[in-house]
Amino acid sequence: MTDTHIATNLTTASRALCGLRPHGLLPGGDRRLRGSRLDDGLGMRGGRDPKDRAGGAAAAATATLALWLAACTVGPAYRRPSIPVPSGWSTPTEPAPAAWPSSDWWRSFGSPQLDELIREAESANDDIGAAIARVHEAEAQVTVATAPLVPTLDANGTAARQRQFIPLPGGGTQTYNDFIPEVSASYELDFWGKNRATRAAAVAAANASRFDRVTVELTVETSVANTYFTALELEDQLKVARDNLASAEETLRGLTTDESVGTTTSLDVAQQAAEVATLSAGIPPLEQQLQQAMDALAVLVGKTPQTFKLAPGTLAAISQPRLAPGLPSGLLARRPDVAEAEADLIAANADIQVARATFFPSIDLTAAGGYESTALETLLEPGSRIFSLAAGLTQPIFHGGAILGQYRLSKARYAELLSDYHKAVISAFGNVEDALAAVHDTGDQQEREQRAVDTARQAYQLSQAQFHAGTINILTVLSTETALFSAESAFAQVQLARLQALVGLFNALGGGWKQ
Repeated sequence: MTDTHIATNLTTASRALCGLRPHGLLPGGDRRLRGSRLDDGLGMRGGRDPKDRAGGAAAAATATLALWLAACTVGPAYRRPSIPVPSGWSTPTEPAPAAWPSSDWWRSFGSPQLDELIREAESANDDIGAAIARVHEAEAQVTVATAPLVPTLDANGTAARQRQFIPLPGGGTQTYNDFIPEVSASYELDFWGKNRATRAAAVAAANASRFDRVTVELTVETSVANTYFTALELEDQLKVARDNLASAEETLRGLTTDESVGTTTSLDVAQQAAEVATLSAGIPPLEQQLQQAMDALAVLVGKTPQTFKLAPGTLAAISQPRLAPGLPSGLLARRPDVAEAEADLIAANADIQVARATFFPSIDLTAAGGYESTALETLLEPGSRIFSLAAGLTQPIFHGGAILGQYRLSKARYAELLSDYHKAVISAFGNVEDALAAVHDTGDQQEREQRAVDTARQAYQLSQAQFHAGTINILTVLSTETALFSAESAFAQVQLARLQALVGLFNALGGGWKQ
């Protein structure tokens, strides 16, 4: 057989090994091992004809084979799943030009105290600290996974004094020293791309951990903002409750004076006293909720509740930013959770390559060199040099189904993460739609509640004037007072809902992060 024929055969064989068809990942794509031959897209076609055994002429084709095998990978190349993107948002948005959030999106609320709280959370929150540690762990795994791509080098040395029996005529025993300093190297030829795929999986996992860190940071930032606004809303609720209680107590004092001079009845006094008691009883629960909100803020910023103090404030001092989100097509590059889901998918795809490569033989090269001598003064002489070179090939034959099981596990894991990625994408679009609807609806509700407060306050003021003029009784006053209290309380609640809806939209848009 000519060198040309041998080269052609070797090249064809290497192409058969490297040019593997992609495996099926969808239902019905599962394949099985049939007979004694792998029929799972692994490219094994049985043994060679004995006539094709390479002799001396095969050396001419070795370089060709090595070039093909060096680029071998036995797994599918990653392709981003195609998911249809909506052309626009269902909820009407601002007519202003599209503007994505900035990296310090919380500053648009105009609250220096919120800015300080988020700054403290970014530096001291325990969830963020754990996420940062996970990033370091993943980066270390990349270093570990990179190591098999380069040869390992070890140095060792031994010194021994031995006494040995010599079984020869006139023999006896011999005592001598043995000094061996040696350097050894080993390397696994990555023909099938297993080590490269392992490193690719580690790199993708490290990217996923970085995206996870951003997701955790965004979650903490939005939690701080929402909890801070809740605390302010409770302070507003407490102010409304205390103001109403003070007004009711003043009315009760007036009725008590009127009763003493006979211009009102004891029933009117009793009814107003009941109103005062009801308003007073509503204050402790609000104080408890405020304390719980402050304690939650303390944990978010990494402090103990006993050392945390929050300056008094009101929701009325918080600005309400206007947002004009961009088109849905730009959202996927701005959501760290979507990027994390895709990084996990990329890592799983690389794991499939690793699992497929395990079916093929591994080739290890080892070399060692050094000196050996019975005396230190002759140790480094040329005659004391020693070396060894070796190559080993290991082909898996039977492992109780472990290799095939790992391969199927990797495929199933990819299918699972593919579903997770699809869910992350469509959930991102759903989150934005929900947040846009909440911002739109709470804005409309806030305007209506403001009108309700203005009307209730006007009615209460008129009832007070008419009561003192003697044209209405106390029941009418109590009714308008209760209506005013309810309207003011509802307005504080809708202010909170409005601000939290804006925070939710910032969160749904990925904060200020972009890939």
